[in-house]
Amino acid sequence: MSVIVSRALPDVRDGLKPVHRRILYAMHELGLGSSRSYRKAALVVGETMGKYHPHGDRAIYDSLVRMAQEWNMRYPLVDGQGNFGSVDGDSPAAMRYTECRMAPITSEMLGDIEKETIDTLPNYDASLQEPSVLPSAIPNLLVNGSYGIAVGMATSCPPHNLTEVCDAIAHLIDNPESTSDDLMRFIKGPDFPTGGVICGPEGIVEAYRTGRGRVTVRGKASIETNKRTGKECIIIHEIPYQVNKARLIESIANLVRAKTIEGITDLRDESDKDGMRIVVEVRKGDEPQLILNQLFKNTQLQDTASIIMLALVNNSPRILSLRELVGHYVNHRAQIIERRTKYDLTKAEARAHILEGLLKAIDHIDEVISIIRGSESVEIANNRLMERFDFSQEQSQAILAMQLRRLTGLERDELEKEYADLLKLIEKLRMILSSERTILAEVRREILEVKAKYGDTRRTDILGSIGEFCVEDLIANEDMVVTVSNQGYIKRLPVSTYRKQRRGGKGVTGMETKEEDFVKDLFIASAHQFMLFFTTKGRVYW
Repeated sequence: MSVIVSRALPDVRDGLKPVHRRILYAMHELGLGSSRSYRKAALVVGETMGKYHPHGDRAIYDSLVRMAQEWNMRYPLVDGQGNFGSVDGDSPAAMRYTECRMAPITSEMLGDIEKETIDTLPNYDASLQEPSVLPSAIPNLLVNGSYGIAVGMATSCPPHNLTEVCDAIAHLIDNPESTSDDLMRFIKGPDFPTGGVICGPEGIVEAYRTGRGRVTVRGKASIETNKRTGKECIIIHEIPYQVNKARLIESIANLVRAKTIEGITDLRDESDKDGMRIVVEVRKGDEPQLILNQLFKNTQLQDTASIIMLALVNNSPRILSLRELVGHYVNHRAQIIERRTKYDLTKAEARAHILEGLLKAIDHIDEVISIIRGSESVEIANNRLMERFDFSQEQSQAILAMQLRRLTGLERDELEKEYADLLKLIEKLRMILSSERTILAEVRREILEVKAKYGDTRRTDILGSIGEFCVEDLIANEDMVVTVSNQGYIKRLPVSTYRKQRRGGKGVTGMETKEEDFVKDLFIASAHQFMLFFTTKGRVYW
């Protein structure tokens, strides 16, 4: 249970596992906002380990690194500076070299945390308090996904596009009876940080309805002609999510060496800061689309992604449909906004109460000064003010602490303006708290603000179903000449072997035969056609 609840599974509300939540909270406490300068990753790891997460520093650093890798996170939560690894599987530099701070979007995860919006828990030695969940103004579980293996269960929630998820949340608030199928009109499917192509919507539909499914993901490739050599090349621009690029290239090279795939003459990785570019050079005369099909079939250029939308709901692991995931997030944000509004309202009412006392005191300033000057002690002055003007304890103390500059006309105008603004704010906050509908309207307004600020276009395309590769997809379609001898010897040659000749040409010997044998039959057939062989025993082979 400890591994399930305290380590491996994300909370449905903020989509974070405890280690990620503690890292972000430690960065917040250190003041490492997106506008601040970078600080050593070792500082963040030490702060997290010493105060909140008493486990190995390597585990904490690996989690921090993952939150900064743009090929792992659809919307990275950490802004890293230095060597944070690569899509080739290279290790990041040691934490004493790398630097980090929060990404701009992370401020939305921690916004309003100081306004008593969330429950806190004692840390491991009960010396400090840590958040049980983050306010999370972005639907992090859906947009960044989560992967983890617990005991007897695992989660594999893929990342999604923020714009689509925000639209789905707004639709659910407007139409509370919406089903998963309704939300699929907005959330088309997973949107991986590395792009790629999802083949077929069937697995997506099943996963969104039941919480479990499988999708086939392909890399994106195009076919270009090398102007210098005239050879055709397969250019791979994107690879499936969580596929190691270096291992993919190595596996292609191994297949070429083993002659599993023929027709590849060169293989180069031309990736740079502008993007990924893997060049597969095709032998002249070979069909590049067939070789691309063989790469899809035999390498991780086509991969299967499992979807298991498992998360903690009230500290219990549950497999959730798309409707349930979005619904739990909306409920979480409604609670956050209700608690934040109550906090703001309490503060505003307390400040308005003080301002009422200050304004009343300025109206009777001569008498107030006379009472204060004629009192032997602060306590006596406090009591006399409360008795004479019916001030509360807080108002009386504020008047005694009031600076003389408050007596000027300009300062009085500022106090009156502040009081008027506060009354408007109090009215607005009370209106938000007046019903569940107004709270949800505030959730909707804020999620659309997040969409406008951080939303982007989809990276992963979704195509129709492709099905399994059949034999024809892997064989070049060309005409063959099939010759059968009298004694049953059969041979095939491409039609291109036989060439048109003028008079006096020697010709091409299609098949050498024994002296007593001769060619009995000759016909042309496509490489995609089947040939049937009937035996004398009455069996047939194709």
